[in-house]
Amino acid sequence: MAHFNRTALYVLLFGLVIVSCMIYWSPSRYTMNDWYFSWWKEVPKPEKPHIVFILADDLGFNDVGYHGSEIQTPTLDNLAQGGVRLENYYVQPICSPSRGQLLSGKYQIHTGLQHSFILAAQPRCLPMEIPTLPEKLREAGYATHMVGKWHLGFYKKECLPQNRGFDTFYGYHTGAEDYFTHVQNWTVYDKFFSGYDFWENEIPLRSVKDRYSVFLFSEQINKVIDQHNAKMFFFSLQPLFLYVPFQSVHKPLQVPDEYLKPYESIRDYNRKIYAGMTSCMDKAVGKIVDKLKEAGFWKDTILIFSTDNGGQVMEGGNNWPLRGWKASLWEGGVRAVGFIHSELLPQDVRGTISKQLMDISDWLPTLVHGIAGLSLHGLELDGFDMWDALRFSKESPRSELLHNIDPWPDEPLEFSRDITSAIRVGDWKLLTGSPGANDGEWVPPPDSGISVSPPSRLPGKNVWLFNITADPSEKVELSSQHPEVVDQLIEKLAMYYKSSVPSNFPNQTLSADPALHNDLWEPWQ
Repeated sequence: MAHFNRTALYVLLFGLVIVSCMIYWSPSRYTMNDWYFSWWKEVPKPEKPHIVFILADDLGFNDVGYHGSEIQTPTLDNLAQGGVRLENYYVQPICSPSRGQLLSGKYQIHTGLQHSFILAAQPRCLPMEIPTLPEKLREAGYATHMVGKWHLGFYKKECLPQNRGFDTFYGYHTGAEDYFTHVQNWTVYDKFFSGYDFWENEIPLRSVKDRYSVFLFSEQINKVIDQHNAKMFFFSLQPLFLYVPFQSVHKPLQVPDEYLKPYESIRDYNRKIYAGMTSCMDKAVGKIVDKLKEAGFWKDTILIFSTDNGGQVMEGGNNWPLRGWKASLWEGGVRAVGFIHSELLPQDVRGTISKQLMDISDWLPTLVHGIAGLSLHGLELDGFDMWDALRFSKESPRSELLHNIDPWPDEPLEFSRDITSAIRVGDWKLLTGSPGANDGEWVPPPDSGISVSPPSRLPGKNVWLFNITADPSEKVELSSQHPEVVDQLIEKLAMYYKSSVPSNFPNQTLSADPALHNDLWEPWQ
């Protein structure tokens, strides 16, 4: 009898091992909800929340429905209005610096990315010695996956996302490309470069040519979630970090015709295509939510949405009523669309608007320390842990924010008012040098019938001061009325400048030519 009991026990244990192994290595069609927990109808909770971070490219302040746009974004509207809307939230005015701050938790003056974006043929990337957000979340026990646009450098293999903390990467390396062919054309020293740029880790996916990138990203996200769901071992589910930097809505303006039908009344051609692209991205976000719900992950997920910079008005974007656009330090270039949505948020903060001052560099400490519970000891960060401020409506730990200091190409030893810079301290915002977008015009939505006067142009003017809380559209310039505030903020800028590293902006190289690399945009060093 005892022998029989031991034998039965061994058989039972062996069976459990076999079943668990089948689950761990099963293809995506076998999920926990299919059979392993079919009698519970419940997916086990991860020890830490799943985190999904969605980053839109070039989405303007006035390009979502909940900001009054004519563009239909029902998914983003519902998520934002059911979560915490971030209405005092800032990013960088262009692609690479925003991504660098997000993944490093540092101002771009401390990473060398303060000037422009990373060019396709430029030997430049986020410095290797800087720990990244996915590296720290992996240290905290997370599976880390990226689907979308990288744009933080790829000139050598060490710079690639799968070597900077992501378990898997699916997407493209450069800053822009054709949505269907996945080809990036570029000119270096009057020489035309053209290369294919769509990858799964280090494998070029030429088979997806002629398929729209948003659809490809959606399919890959489903695959990542299915495979993560399947890799449950006994009663433990690893927390998931999914980073989704969409190609949308960056130029070139391309979208399947079916998404243009709701916008036939828009006469402005660029705005019409852009609107369709935005709606397509909105639908893709909805599919992510649906998949998380299907997998049983949604109730344990924190979803964050952000844009990387303001909309480019020449390419269909709109930032009304803010001043300026992409690549400028006016509010239209740096004030972001953003929100956080989760059933883990306290009920009393869901559906609220946060006016807490927040920067894109704050996400690393917020996610790593606030949500994942990992110590930030040893990290030199410019970001702040905003988790308690967001979920409990506590006062923000951030009272000031450096938008940028860009001394390129002269790199003087001392800060001067001729250097392009901007800083926010409390209610005050100061801009110096050449903030971009001419003098920062106000651009109403096309076809709106709204008429505005351009800002007055004063030759030689290199300082602008605004009470940005009272005047978010930057209409009332106050530098002559408050010279003492100007002096205080100039002093702060000078202190930041002393702490900065030199701009890393090397010349492009012919060695990057895809013709030398199987017609691919791949590492060349």
